[in-house]
Amino acid sequence: MHTLGLLLLLALQAQGDAAPDPAASHDVLHMVARSSPVSKAVLVVLILFSVASWAIIFFKLWTFNRSERQSAAFLEVFRRSSKFSEVQAVCKTLAESPLVGIFQAGYAELNTQLRLTGAPASTPQPPKPVLKSLPALDRSLLRAATVEVNKLEARVTFLATTASITPYIGLFGTVWGIMAAFQGIGATGSTNLGVVAPGIAEALIATAAGLFAAIPAVYFYNHLASRIKLMASEMDDFSLEFLSISERNFT
Repeated sequence: MHTLGLLLLLALQAQGDAAPDPAASHDVLHMVARSSPVSKAVLVVLILFSVASWAIIFFKLWTFNRSERQSAAFLEVFRRSSKFSEVQAVCKTLAESPLVGIFQAGYAELNTQLRLTGAPASTPQPPKPVLKSLPALDRSLLRAATVEVNKLEARVTFLATTASITPYIGLFGTVWGIMAAFQGIGATGSTNLGVVAPGIAEALIATAAGLFAAIPAVYFYNHLASRIKLMASEMDDFSLEFLSISERNFT
């Protein structure tokens, strides 16, 4: 990095003395076109990372927005209804909400525990259904919440991978370009700016591309992770609310 800094300083100091070369275009696409195969391969890898990251970002933002809207609608139905069977009837229309998955797991466990094995024939009235194990219901809700959180986190870790690895891939491309620039100096035996500067400029494109892929990935990874944390907290609150209603009505 120290050598790279010296070369850049040298290039800036010599800019005033160097005659402009019409054939030497500063256009990025032109520099990419004349770069080495290794540099082009590095740029292709970085572009793939960037495209995949943006696809995940847009998909997750759309999914999270839809989940949050449906969760708000589901909570309104859940708190307004007097029976769990009424809530179960609307679950299919709000399937994108993670709260629906938790409710259905708890509802299934509740039905299993409340299912009567049959009352004696002499019993004039069937006994009131009683919840047999509140901890078992709690575990069922916890398992369902874990499944829903894993669904929300799916593919988000790719953004963390992109943020971590793409700067190093770009740095590799820059180092390779600097090596090629030094080889050019050695082959020509000249330190003229016209020999040194193009190689350095081409090498720095890889670093810029690495940062271009990494910076959005860092920002949106933190943004999505924060939203996942809020939705996980909402799931915990809903699980506690479901447990409280079950305990109040079936114990």
